Amino acid sequence: MAEGSTKKFLYINRKAPHGSIYALESLEVVLIGAAFEQDVSLAFLDDGVFQLAAGQDTSGIGSKNFSKTYRALGDYEVRKLYVERESLAERGLSEGDLMPITYEDEDDDYAEKPSIHLVDRAEMARLIRDADVVLSF
Repeated sequence: MAEGSTKKFLYINRKAPHGSIYALESLEVVLIGAAFEQDVSLAFLDDGVFQLAAGQDTSGIGSKNFSKTYRALGDYEVRKLYVERESLAERGLSEGDLMPITYEDEDDDYAEKPSIHLVDRAEMARLIRDADVVLSF
């Protein structure tokens, strides 16, 4: 890879959103990577799928609810959020249980498009294999 060229970064999120620092730290690192104009994607598998669940309420656990930050990722050119179908199903969730996260496509008259892409385990394995840099949280 030539010096100065864009690398494909994949941030893997496997932990539930609350009860540890992993989910919030991943989000902060993603924003830093995006600021350096890298090709940033996020993968959500295992309990990490709960990070994108709609209607999160942290008032009873004394934790900051940072879930709304995911909706701002499109403003940072982070538009590829891959969610493993099997992880959703194993946790009794479906695509309808996830937050609606979109971005405005400037190449298509600023049409809103979905950032969340459901993939199966085989496709997730390919995404991980094809990334230049993989960081797991």
